[in-house]
Amino acid sequence: MNGLWLVARREVATQIRTRAFVIGLIVTGLLVAALSFAPKVLGGDGDTYKIGLVNSQQLPLHTAAPDIEFEWRKFADEPAAKQAVLDGDVDAVLVDDARVLTDGEIETELGVLMQSVNREFKLGAAGVAIPPLEMQSVGADTRYESARRGIATVLVLVLFMLIIGQVVMVAMGVVEEKGSRIVEILLSSVRPWQLLGGKIVGLGVLGMINLVVILAVGLGAAMASGLAAEFPPGIPGLVAAVLAWFVLGYAFFATLAAAFASLVSRQEEVNSVLTPLTMVIMGTYFVSFYSTNDPTGTLATVMSYIPPFSSMIMPVRMAATEVPMWQVGLSMAAMVLGVLAALAFGAKVYERAVLRTGARLKLGDVLRSR
Repeated sequence: MNGLWLVARREVATQIRTRAFVIGLIVTGLLVAALSFAPKVLGGDGDTYKIGLVNSQQLPLHTAAPDIEFEWRKFADEPAAKQAVLDGDVDAVLVDDARVLTDGEIETELGVLMQSVNREFKLGAAGVAIPPLEMQSVGADTRYESARRGIATVLVLVLFMLIIGQVVMVAMGVVEEKGSRIVEILLSSVRPWQLLGGKIVGLGVLGMINLVVILAVGLGAAMASGLAAEFPPGIPGLVAAVLAWFVLGYAFFATLAAAFASLVSRQEEVNSVLTPLTMVIMGTYFVSFYSTNDPTGTLATVMSYIPPFSSMIMPVRMAATEVPMWQVGLSMAAMVLGVLAALAFGAKVYERAVLRTGARLKLGDVLRSR
């Protein structure tokens, strides 16, 4: 493995000192931080809450929160109020001055306001101890639904941009070495699988650096802006899963990209030879993006088990909804087998084609050659 690590260190040392990598890393970090603060900045200072009433009187919520607008709506009975909550027409309903109906979990700010104002208002009027309002959910727990959808959407974009960016870098590096015939010098010291593996590992480390920076800056900025308070539990586990899925997805696509790139000798031909692989990556991206809105649907569930689609779809499903661990384990096991198959295929093609310069080689001819 010494030859592989030697090549990997060479790739990291060469790329990490370039101005493009440093500037790209800084710009990416700033963009992620800006996105984390965007909801707070663009959301404005005021909010609006719609509250229903059933046999209840309005609470003077505006006295405690003058910057927030409250809209009140009366309902004839509790069933009509429940339906309004489920339809999203109101954020909450106060019933009999004692219970609050919500769809899932009440907004934290609104819940605190209603509890505190109800206690002060009734205590001032009656002069006795007042029990807290009973919070009653009439629908599924949706407290983290919007946060999960937002995290999943960002995750799709991050994984797609990193994977396709690193895959193209691997392909361009292979063609550059082959076209300039540097590969002939390198292969006099290391074996083809060492050169291929070292390039994939080295450029993968750079991709991992980018991903770690994105996750660290994103989480840090979310905590600073207060956005992290809306995050669902289990974020550390999700971050670890994202790193693992990125490694698997990158290993699969980068290996095939290197194999296909070894069929050509000019960088102008890289895009055409990578077209089939690019289409697969784009298909994975589109299905992943669809999964952010329907993570438990048939398409998202089935495709999350099929390599290489699972490398992007399963982490998105994990961010968008609760996924049983057996499903995650089964999907990851299938992806590992897919990566091993890609490594075996890619190494064979690369070894047989990388030293053959000139016109573009046909994949079938390379596979049949010895």
